[in-house]
Amino acid sequence: MSNEELLVEARQWCESDVDEQTRQELDSLIAATERGDAQALAELTDAFRGSLQFGTAGLRGKLGPGPNRMNRVVVLRAAAGLARYLQETQGEGAAIVIGYDARRNSDVFARDTAAIMAGAGIEAMVLPRALPTPVLAFAIRHLGADAGVMVTASHNPPDDNGYKVYLGDGTQIVPPADAQISSCIAACSQGPASGLATADHWLTLGDDVEQAYVARALTLVPQTPRDCRIVITPMHGVGGQVLEDVLRGAGFADVIRVDEQFAPDPAFPTVAFPNPEEPGAIDLAVATAIRTHAELVIANDPDADRCAVAVPLNVDASEWRMLRGDEVGSLLAWWVLQRMLRSGSPLTGVMAQSVVSGEQLGRIAQSAGLTYRQTLTGFKWIGRIPGLVFGYEEALGYCVDAEAVRDKDGITAALLLCELASHMKSQGQSVQDVLDAIDREFGVYATRQVSVRVDDLAIIPAVMNALRVKPPTIVGGVAVSSFDDLSQGVGDLPPTDGLRFMLADGSRIIVRPSGTEPKVKCYLQAVVPVETDLQQSRDRAHATLDAIASDVNGWLSQ
Repeated sequence: MSNEELLVEARQWCESDVDEQTRQELDSLIAATERGDAQALAELTDAFRGSLQFGTAGLRGKLGPGPNRMNRVVVLRAAAGLARYLQETQGEGAAIVIGYDARRNSDVFARDTAAIMAGAGIEAMVLPRALPTPVLAFAIRHLGADAGVMVTASHNPPDDNGYKVYLGDGTQIVPPADAQISSCIAACSQGPASGLATADHWLTLGDDVEQAYVARALTLVPQTPRDCRIVITPMHGVGGQVLEDVLRGAGFADVIRVDEQFAPDPAFPTVAFPNPEEPGAIDLAVATAIRTHAELVIANDPDADRCAVAVPLNVDASEWRMLRGDEVGSLLAWWVLQRMLRSGSPLTGVMAQSVVSGEQLGRIAQSAGLTYRQTLTGFKWIGRIPGLVFGYEEALGYCVDAEAVRDKDGITAALLLCELASHMKSQGQSVQDVLDAIDREFGVYATRQVSVRVDDLAIIPAVMNALRVKPPTIVGGVAVSSFDDLSQGVGDLPPTDGLRFMLADGSRIIVRPSGTEPKVKCYLQAVVPVETDLQQSRDRAHATLDAIASDVNGWLSQ
């Protein structure tokens, strides 16, 4: 659109905006654009470049005025669309539970959602304060609700927020529900947001739901004194107190906070990017561990649905490394099996992972006679698998109690990891000893992610199309043995925008656009059996990854 058309649309939005703060922001942008400010024009153009699209990840975007931003108008319309969908699918008597984290405006968006639901005749229950996403996922089933909303942007940058939708089984939405809800949102977005029906007869829940979540978590492990010094950080998010309560309730008396990151803070002042996977994000936690002679570091992302782990590299714990998500997945899978064996439980059930994760889990599950499944990326797929005893995705998401939380849960995953560490310590061994034993038995599965963040979203389909039209035949000096276009559907996997390359040496590459960030992501895996020397096998695997990554980086830079 022309600059004049842009200004007309922006003024119309400003006139109908229900929020004073975003009205003022938009007024300032309009005035600056009219003065010829190029930066203001660029910001205004992006804010009105289409609308945030509702999909299987719900909504997620930068805070600010305009249809392409997260704001009260967008949230009110999304809530109205979701309410219409619930009316059409559930009829009268539908109920929804709403949670929120500590990001800017999360509480406001939660209250707006509750008001819309109440205005539509839907019973709306709101968690009493900013709490982890797993508590909301638990609350849906615990309270018998027909749906749930979590206002969070998880590990996104500080200026973002988001809107995640669950259905009554406690899982995130998948097709066709996402398209149906999106259609309902579009139907509710024709008039001004101020004209949407609202009411104030919604319920603010008490502490009993959080207490029930903690009590359920504590059923996973025996309550007994445990000898393990653990450093925990919620990374300025909302999981710190809940995790501490769970660990102390399970018998971990020696839990040390990273004080600088413990209180929720939407500015995330000590991290450049509030994601435990990002370089430097857990530096403060590791420094605390070195200073206090700790034995394990646990870091949750801001809404505590993910769990990161760091372990010492030497006896005096003066050097540490963060485990990859796939390493933690293998650790938890191994520990889940050990717990079954120790309890005498039958070795039955399903272990599942996203298709982009390392495939060592398949070897672990099948060695015990368990069913192994791969799904599309995201816990919206993993969490709905019947008989799930353990599921994970490489991006630090783990499910260890699918009966209670059918989503990734960084709190209960942390609990089982701490139990594993304390048990190994009682045997005179470490977490690294377990990783070594797993690799010796099942082979080295080395994994790595290569990604590129883009400013121009058109780059993403261009990269994917170039690889589809002319797929490489050699990667890292090794021939490509097979190529799968995952958009056509492969095996049991529904169609998804992704490409899979299998190499003649057993290595694997999967390329896909991120579902929540402006990124193209490439997931690399090299598999090397351990015949004699474990370190030599690991070195070979990482050398293979280096060679593959060199070529893959070239794909992304074109």
